[in-house]
Amino acid sequence: MTFRLHDSMRQQVVDLDPVIPGQVSIYHCGLTVQSAPHVGHLRKEVVFDVLRRWLSHQGLRVTVIANVTDIDDKILTKSAEAGVPWYAHAYRYERELHAAYAALGCLPPTYEPRATGHIPEMLELIAILIERGHAYPATDGSGDVYFDVASWPDYGRLSHQRIEDMEPAPDADPRGKRDPRDFALWKGHKPGEPETASWPTPWGKGGRPGWHLECSAMAGKYLGDEFDIHGGGLDLRFPHHENELAQSTAAGRPFARVWMHNALVTAAGEKMSKSLGNGLLVSEVTRTYPPRAVRFSLLAPHYRSVIEFSDASMQEATTALERIDSFVARATELVGEVPSRPSDGFAAAMDDDLGTPAALADVYTAVRQGNAAIEAGDRATVADRLGAVRGALAVLGLAADAPAWAGGDQSGLTEVVDGLVGELLRQRQEARGRKDYAAADAIRDALGRLGVEIADTPSGPRWTVRPATAPTAGRS
Repeated sequence: MTFRLHDSMRQQVVDLDPVIPGQVSIYHCGLTVQSAPHVGHLRKEVVFDVLRRWLSHQGLRVTVIANVTDIDDKILTKSAEAGVPWYAHAYRYERELHAAYAALGCLPPTYEPRATGHIPEMLELIAILIERGHAYPATDGSGDVYFDVASWPDYGRLSHQRIEDMEPAPDADPRGKRDPRDFALWKGHKPGEPETASWPTPWGKGGRPGWHLECSAMAGKYLGDEFDIHGGGLDLRFPHHENELAQSTAAGRPFARVWMHNALVTAAGEKMSKSLGNGLLVSEVTRTYPPRAVRFSLLAPHYRSVIEFSDASMQEATTALERIDSFVARATELVGEVPSRPSDGFAAAMDDDLGTPAALADVYTAVRQGNAAIEAGDRATVADRLGAVRGALAVLGLAADAPAWAGGDQSGLTEVVDGLVGELLRQRQEARGRKDYAAADAIRDALGRLGVEIADTPSGPRWTVRPATAPTAGRS
């Protein structure tokens, strides 16, 4: 089946037709590293991580470029308030962003360019736009350079708006512009700003790039004038992506074939953002909930559906993973390791606009059928269903034994823990054998407080790590 994806520009699901057969090039907009990332930011990372994993699983060679905006008005303002250099401030939060990627099991991009490392490419793009009559230096001598929106009739094509219906942003500075709707390609250096945050240009006393310009320059450098997929959160479609499209195509570059936008994450019904004070930081959320469950909650709904992040949604995600993990553990005990291969139903769902809800429904069906086969002693069906579930979990980045969830290579520590728990379970069995149920309960409860859950099976006790819960009363 051909992979199909919703294109925001055409407003329909289309076949993915790569520029280079057998390869897929993806650019998605990274963060402005002004502060710590929240769960809303990381939904986009998880969505594009799943997209990449699925296309790679299908045998395509995937290149992913995700930028870091490390120079910006907010970075300058916040670093000044903190009394640290702007570049140190940006680097601190760039590292926090990388920690958040790792915490939610996201593969690193093929390359992650910084805006400040691509000033020559940006200046070259501005010069082309000025030469073609689509950009101009500000009339007030500030060193600003603007894109002339009226010069490009296709402006508004991505967001499906007409230029004549648009109004300038309420906080837009009209100085030096021919039209208040024009947007900045370059911002001239202003008094009081750090000299280190300024690069020389032919149009005035230094300055720094406009936000929209950065992505056009970096996408072009690493993916070429035309590439396959450009995307990000839905809130970036206008003006950021609209402006990227305008300046790139006005410069004679075809740019992206498909525009992919994921819906937002809300908390108490409002868009998750730092400005609203409802931004749940990834570093905090992953201390409260299992990181794997956080990832599950971000990929389980369709990427174009809004997610309401709450305790209830996290409990649902945790419970779903526990049910899946329980089947995988029981089935593996019965049939051992089996080849992992997603089912045809899972594949069809993923090929249809990255349909994770239908894909997970297929996983749940496989788990239900597999559990029934275990009870019936049908080893062939158990093995088949186990392979399908393991294959799906690998594609979704949710395999419980993946290094992302083990915190790296901890094989030695794993052996020690396995040995210690095994010894305690042996002592518990001995206590049960001599009917010393108080001692058996004490061992079980001690392990439970550490998040180790015991299940007694016909082949002996089995243990799994769960979020720590209060011990329950009753005889072991």
